[in-house]
Amino acid sequence: MVDNGCRTLMKLVYRYRVKSLTGLLNTQARAVNFVWNYCNDRQKDALRFGRRWHTGFDLIKLTTGCSKELGLHSGTVNDVCQQYAKSRSQSRRPYLRYRGRKSQGWVPLKGRELKREGNAFRFAGNTFRVFYSRALPEGKITDGTNFSRDRRGNWFLNIVLEVPAPSARLPVRGVGIDLGLKNLATLSDGSRIAAPQIYRASEAALAVAQRARKKKRVAAIHTKIANRRRHYLHTCTSAIVGAFDYIVVGNINASALAKTSMAKSVYDVGWSSFCTQLAYKAVKHGAWFEEVNESFTTQICSNCGAVPDSRPKGIADLGIREWRCCDCGAVHDRDLNAALNILRRGRATLAVGIPVL
Repeated sequence: MVDNGCRTLMKLVYRYRVKSLTGLLNTQARAVNFVWNYCNDRQKDALRFGRRWHTGFDLIKLTTGCSKELGLHSGTVNDVCQQYAKSRSQSRRPYLRYRGRKSQGWVPLKGRELKREGNAFRFAGNTFRVFYSRALPEGKITDGTNFSRDRRGNWFLNIVLEVPAPSARLPVRGVGIDLGLKNLATLSDGSRIAAPQIYRASEAALAVAQRARKKKRVAAIHTKIANRRRHYLHTCTSAIVGAFDYIVVGNINASALAKTSMAKSVYDVGWSSFCTQLAYKAVKHGAWFEEVNESFTTQICSNCGAVPDSRPKGIADLGIREWRCCDCGAVHDRDLNAALNILRRGRATLAVGIPVL
């Protein structure tokens, strides 16, 4: 979110599938890869000769005048240079991987260069027709807008739009969410969201296609898995944001668990996407969202606040799903108890003011 004077603005991304001029986009994507690889070569030269590392502006100077020869808009070339420098800085690496035939297609553009034309969009003298699946609201199209290609070769137009932010809701109804594998989420009100296990359901068909070396079929199955998971998560997160005014989630370390024997289940359940969707939908609809430290939320008694000796401890007691507090006698469901403790920590943060995302 950004503050424009006295009016708060937020950025939303609208995604439309492109249905015309996909051949042109394929050609431009190869030219974008060429510019990216050129930036990588110049960075390696700087390392080889002990020179100062190139900034985005340095790379723009080095690529000035090439847009006509490459068939790219000059703003696209500039965006590629700036994104290369930004990605190198974020990854903290001296240089990055080269983009080649296996890289996903990507054509960035300046927001001011994209013009609306009814249900189509015009850029660099070309009109791109799209599947207009939902209306695009009025607002300023900003930088970050781009064309992207998925693994099946379909092109999409991702429009970054700057629109007024809604007023924040009063934090009346709150919920704590404990993430898991058997259940995607356990809510502090006692409800549970089942893990969809979409990858597991398609695993047999995927194995057959991989053994037969049918690359297109493998890509189609992976795309279907991703689309079904995304749809399921959108349905769940929209319902949560609509029902509660402030949402508190434990900061589970998905990347660390993805390196264990549970990796396949962790990737299948989609924790990161779930939290990301909750975060931006909360901002979009004026709700509060917070991630809190979930350490010991399973072991603390949500009734009396004690850490009793009868609590489940560590990985060894992971199979204990229900336990009794030896201090107050309360019987706890493991996941529900964690969700209640997460909600309590979120309320403590709310008391001093939750930062607006």
